[in-house]
Amino acid sequence: MSAHPTPGNVSPFKQPKAVFAVAFACIVSFMGIGLVDPILPAISHQLNATPSQVTLLFTSYLVVTAVAMLITGWVSSRIGAKNTLLGGLALIVVFSALAGASPGIGAIVGFRAGWGVGNALFIATSLAVIIASATGGFAGAIILYEAALGLGIAVGPLLGGLLGNVSWRGPFFGVAALMAIAMLATAVLVRPMPRPARKTSIVEPLRALRHRGLLTMSLTALCYNWAFFTVLGYAPFLMNLQAIQLGFVFTGWGVLVAIFAVFGAPWLQSRLGIARTLYANLALFAVTVLVIAIWATHPSVVVVAVILAGVFIGVNNTVTTQAVMTVSSVERPIASAAYGFVRFIGGGLAPFVAGKLVELTNVHVPFYVGAATLVLGIGVLATAHGHLLHSERVQAGEATGAAGQEDGLVVDAAPA
Repeated sequence: MSAHPTPGNVSPFKQPKAVFAVAFACIVSFMGIGLVDPILPAISHQLNATPSQVTLLFTSYLVVTAVAMLITGWVSSRIGAKNTLLGGLALIVVFSALAGASPGIGAIVGFRAGWGVGNALFIATSLAVIIASATGGFAGAIILYEAALGLGIAVGPLLGGLLGNVSWRGPFFGVAALMAIAMLATAVLVRPMPRPARKTSIVEPLRALRHRGLLTMSLTALCYNWAFFTVLGYAPFLMNLQAIQLGFVFTGWGVLVAIFAVFGAPWLQSRLGIARTLYANLALFAVTVLVIAIWATHPSVVVVAVILAGVFIGVNNTVTTQAVMTVSSVERPIASAAYGFVRFIGGGLAPFVAGKLVELTNVHVPFYVGAATLVLGIGVLATAHGHLLHSERVQAGEATGAAGQEDGLVVDAAPA
């Protein structure tokens, strides 16, 4: 056994139909993250909006997602996980369609905020449902979830580029149609899950952040998401490409996200452990963002750096999500909500700040700031080394339990 065991011999893809139904909905939901990237310049040009105004499409979506994360547990503990999923999907269908029918940038920004409420309800609950329903253990469920995230991020820009090449409204209507299909699949294939024995309070995610390990991981993720969404939200303006060309760039980026989330992250963690994997990954991502900062006026360099960033984003997504779910004794749905609240605040504010920094200074500064936040994230993470070791022990115990179950053995898994 390696020094840092992970469930490498447990397939994350042998799952019930209900899990794949939720995973499909996750793919479509995560399309919404990269969907607008190829059409940002087109929206800016056709609606006479400045880049900082256009980046509000990310800010309204992600900041509202962050705040709405606080109510996900409160809602799901009262109406059930399946109804929460369906409610979130319905909101995304409605608001994505309304965004496509909008007359101007202000209306799109507003409807993206409504989209963010549905996104929060869906994201937090879908992760909990996949973990609860999946076979093959906790880590296998996380890998499947991150595979869905990676595929959604990969397909989203391609869909956005293809439909955006016809009209900037196309991607919004496309997501509405796909989410309607996902909602139907969820309604048919996902069984109602038992409601929790107790109803969750709205303030529980905030209270959960009193746990130092969870807070540290969340703050590290805030720093990481600041850099991530600086690249995602402003780099398209530096490439001087058409919508379809931008779609292919971000599809290449998303493919690397998916590959390294599913295959690279478990391999690295099994050999380096959580802490060293994250330190190295954040450092290499910082170097990549620094390259964009230095050569921001060279489109070919920006294109290559953005695609390469998919490697580090994929690794970070899987390793960090597993660590967040095992770093504390907080119930996993509450931990997910608390983590989502903190990290999406960083992701939401970064694109808008990037646009304002460019207006006040130049195109290089936002990316220098992004690289600096990643270095800050390494420093924050270093204060919780003991908690990361605890997370490794929990994951190793759960991997042993999952392997025992697949072999037909009676093994007690680590408590959730």
